[in-house]
Amino acid sequence: NNNMLFLLQNISVMDSQTADRSPKITVIKPTFICPQVSNGPLTGSRKRPSEGNYEKEKDVCIQLFDQWSEADQVEFVEHLISRMCHYQHGHINSYLKPMLQRDFITALPAQGLDHIAENILSFLDARSLCSAELVCKEWQRVISEGMLWKKLIERMVRTDPLWKGLSERHQWEKYLFKNRTTEVPPNSYYRSLYPKIIQDIETIEANWRCGRHNLQRIQCRSENSKGVYCLQYDDEKIISGLRDNSIKIWDKQTLECLKILTGHTGSVLCLQYDERVIVTGSSDSTVRVWDVNSGEVLNTLIHHNEAVLHLRFCNGLMVTCSKDRSIAVWDMASPTDISLRRVLVGHRAAVNVVDFDDKYIVSASGDRTIKVWSTSTCEFVRTLNGHKRGIACLQYRDRLVVSGSSDNTIRLWDIECGACLRVLEGHEELVRCIRFDNKRIVSGAYDGVKKTYTNKTKLNPAEHSGRVFRLQFDEFQIISSSHDDTILIWDFLNVSTNGQTEGRSPSRTYTYISR
Repeated sequence: NNNMLFLLQNISVMDSQTADRSPKITVIKPTFICPQVSNGPLTGSRKRPSEGNYEKEKDVCIQLFDQWSEADQVEFVEHLISRMCHYQHGHINSYLKPMLQRDFITALPAQGLDHIAENILSFLDARSLCSAELVCKEWQRVISEGMLWKKLIERMVRTDPLWKGLSERHQWEKYLFKNRTTEVPPNSYYRSLYPKIIQDIETIEANWRCGRHNLQRIQCRSENSKGVYCLQYDDEKIISGLRDNSIKIWDKQTLECLKILTGHTGSVLCLQYDERVIVTGSSDSTVRVWDVNSGEVLNTLIHHNEAVLHLRFCNGLMVTCSKDRSIAVWDMASPTDISLRRVLVGHRAAVNVVDFDDKYIVSASGDRTIKVWSTSTCEFVRTLNGHKRGIACLQYRDRLVVSGSSDNTIRLWDIECGACLRVLEGHEELVRCIRFDNKRIVSGAYDGVKKTYTNKTKLNPAEHSGRVFRLQFDEFQIISSSHDDTILIWDFLNVSTNGQTEGRSPSRTYTYISR
């Protein structure tokens, strides 16, 4: 005798990215089909009067059939089927189809293979996982005991920076990535947490689109020359380079100044830091390396003849550029052991910005060009032409270069072929700083306006009272600095309902101009 077999129908396994973004989980209750035992009549067959001695002869045949071996039974049935017509074949097929279904999720735990059933269901997105819970109590048990809602959230945290950031800020990260021996909440906690996370994500995205934010301001209070030329931040601190020759380190929570580093004899125009060092470039033509914790000067590099306008370092390599039209490539064995590898020459005006990865070094200049160089050989590769005036800023990642110019436009380039992919308009003066991620481009300009370009073609301006010199952003905030001697923090996560109108920036539409 066959056990009851279930056929699960109408469970829609949606695209994981689409389902995981939706807070509304639609559940379609599954349908079960219970086939009859093998010695019963064909399911759905019409009742008809027996002909001749059918019932008596049928019983005799069944008795003989039961006495044969399985191989003989199969051979006999094959003979019978071969003698039937097409209509009869279809009828038998309809009868056999549900009998061949297997509820493997229920069957695996019965064989001591719970982990395989859990692993199979762990690939489901949120909507499908919710539907699977309704199949039967055994499926629900596998999902609950396997903590599959917890695993789904962990998968999203590993792969999506927005999820990771929310887990850290809302402190539910402490309940993730724990093994079963550790005390963790039940599966129901994670099941109820998931739609709350989706709601938070939709709220943040809406805040970005509509320009709703909470604004915090740091007054740098420079004594002499005012202006904040550069900055970088993490969760604990903001480090800024000022026009008054100093480097100021701020507590990101209290916004208090923790430390002031002095030593440059000119404005601090660029900086970058990691867990060990801060590297700064100045209008005094030097590059200085500081201990990030003590603030002690570890090294001073004297090479450029004029102001050091920008620098980048990563994985033992540093690239600096200068008003003297040159680019210097440095090997960084340690903070105190930095040697010049190569000087790149080719620009006909000040080199305002550089960026690089393992494949290319990219530089932009007041000569209106972007030049691409090989990182490994330092050889020239190609020039990107298109801007009508000097280029003040760029960022390079993967194949994409995004640049801002004093022609008031932003251009997107394919670095491999040198083609200009898009031109973005909207600023009324020189585009001074620009950053992008996989969702949006944020730019700042001398018109005092910070603009956000997204694939929704919306533009969200927000104004400093002076020229915007530098900005950085992540999924939750933009931090910008300006000639007005302030650092502004635009928080899109913690937006209070009171004062939304005060933090709202008007939306405008930008124009795409294809090359």
